[in-house]
Amino acid sequence: QAQVEPHFLFNTLALIGQLIETDPKEAARVHGHLIEYLRASLPQMRNTRGAGGTLGKQVELSRAYLSIMQARMKERLAVRFEVPDFLGSAPFPPMMLQTLIENSIKHGLEPKVAGGTITVRARVEGATLHVDVGDDGVGFNPHAGNGVGLANIRERLALLYGKDAELVIETPPAGGACVSIRLPYRMTEDG
Repeated sequence: QAQVEPHFLFNTLALIGQLIETDPKEAARVHGHLIEYLRASLPQMRNTRGAGGTLGKQVELSRAYLSIMQARMKERLAVRFEVPDFLGSAPFPPMMLQTLIENSIKHGLEPKVAGGTITVRARVEGATLHVDVGDDGVGFNPHAGNGVGLANIRERLALLYGKDAELVIETPPAGGACVSIRLPYRMTEDG
């Protein structure tokens, strides 16, 4: 079961406190993003089965999270979403996309002085939904192991989909990293 990272909440509240004194309009904007994020994430965290979410909800949550991170990292973080609207109703497990984005920022962009860009992409190939989080950061360290977040995603995918889903880590030719969740795509009545 996912948990909101306490350091994320405390850092965001500290940022709001600082901005109240220096830039009240920006403080109000970040406060609004935090409310959006909590409103979207808390119900998902109570979902103990780990299923029942949609890609659209995960993208909405990710947008709120990334807006807060952009307020913290300023020009060091750029964001791109390439998710077609019709995939919004596609079933997608809660909090997995968020974990990939957090890893990308923590391991790819924060160590890079200039920061970089996070790109969230979704597409269907055959009967498989591909949801990718890429960055142009320092790249994936093969000696660092997979970490708890990626191990948890692999475990949840196996529980939910068996051998029909996978987590794939790639190093693009231009550098950085791309982590992809691939799972069966099921058309819904909406899409």
